Amino acid sequence: MSKAVGADGSLLSAATPSLSWISVARHAPYFVDETGSPWTPIGQNDAISWPELNGLFRRRDVESVEKHLLWLKDSGVTCLRLMLEYAQVRHRYFERPAGRYVPSMVQFWDDLFALCERIGLRLLLTPVDTFWTWLHWRWHPWNTANGGPLRSPSEILTCPETRQLIKARLGFAARRWGGSGALFAWDLWNEIHPAQAGDSADNFSEFIHDLSSYVRELETELYGRAHPQTVSVFGPELTWKPHMALHEHIFRHPDLDFATIHIYGSGPIDNPKDTVQPAVLFGQIVRDSLAEIRDHRPFLDTEHGPIHSFKDKKKTLPEAFDDEYFRHIAWAHLASGAAGGGMRWPNRHPHVLTPGMRRAQKSMADFLPLLNWTEFRRRNLNAEITAEGFHAFGCGDAQQALVWLLRGDELAADGRVRTDVSPRSTMVRVPGLADGTYQVTGWNTSDGRAVDQQVASGRNGALEFTLQPIVADRAFAITPL
Repeated sequence: MSKAVGADGSLLSAATPSLSWISVARHAPYFVDETGSPWTPIGQNDAISWPELNGLFRRRDVESVEKHLLWLKDSGVTCLRLMLEYAQVRHRYFERPAGRYVPSMVQFWDDLFALCERIGLRLLLTPVDTFWTWLHWRWHPWNTANGGPLRSPSEILTCPETRQLIKARLGFAARRWGGSGALFAWDLWNEIHPAQAGDSADNFSEFIHDLSSYVRELETELYGRAHPQTVSVFGPELTWKPHMALHEHIFRHPDLDFATIHIYGSGPIDNPKDTVQPAVLFGQIVRDSLAEIRDHRPFLDTEHGPIHSFKDKKKTLPEAFDDEYFRHIAWAHLASGAAGGGMRWPNRHPHVLTPGMRRAQKSMADFLPLLNWTEFRRRNLNAEITAEGFHAFGCGDAQQALVWLLRGDELAADGRVRTDVSPRSTMVRVPGLADGTYQVTGWNTSDGRAVDQQVASGRNGALEFTLQPIVADRAFAITPL
């Protein structure tokens, strides 16, 4: 039996939920469920006050939310990333006053976890919306002006009293919902930042260790096991502050199970002019991130999107352009060796993903069974693959490989890849595969279907195959026969 928390805070017994827990695979930098079957995070960021989940607050329209979640499941979505409170608006605080949990918010999460359990979706949960907490600090319940312990969000990582509030919030969530397999993992802190500790990263390691050990020990006491853990960072900070040990905390902290950053690369990603350069930069950032990891833990993006275009320039990208931008980034992420397709922050008006983006997620979900993820000890091969005339993204080990090829030589006036040009072929060389015979399955990422298969031989540490002529892009699963 697992334990849950009653309205008065007392522990109650509850039947063990049916949805299996997720953990890191033993032999690969990916994830598995309790049966040992591969599980891949495909999804995006959502929020409790955004259009598609808002009906669950105060149970105003539970039916529409359930219908939406069922549609996500049918679209190949496996995971949503959410913040326990979303401080953009003042009626979604998880506590008010500090330390007292708002019943309507607790009910929201009770209902969302129950729906996800039944439908088969999982949540990547982070306790604090640090972005809007900072911008709307004057109203936050942790502010001393509102009866809380904290004078400024610049001390949020160093204030002892606030630390206890953070741990108490995590503890409440772990006791109430931690027994559920609908909880994929904890993002223990959203976008950890030196500004939250007086412009210093000196206490990051201790802060992460304190939260991590507290949650892990509590879950182990309650359930005999613990959910995976990570801590996220606004990706550009890794290059903006090279004098701080941010890489050590994000990619190599010994208490964390997987690594994640928010890939908001300046220019092509946060303010795209075409749909090719964002993918190229995304692939490079994934490659650089994997190089920072020493123990083969999984890596994935948990926020990306055209944030500068949307937030600063007040521009929603044209839907057809954004769909292609989204699909290209997702395949660059997966093929470069990260888990899943990355987790978009919508940055659209309305603030939701488009039907075309959902079709792209379904295409990726249908592709995944072509590879054996539980044994895929991949390394990034973006710079090592040879495919003249194409941008190449790929990863592989001695037994299998994933390759995605993207043309960038023919762009339309709106920045999308042209589809009215002659198909192109080339010889593709993938290094690192053991000698032997392999099946190469081509995948149309737009239509979501296998379009060609061929047999190729690996010799002298590499595999070569002739690319069937393609117009825009194609993914390939390379597996042994």
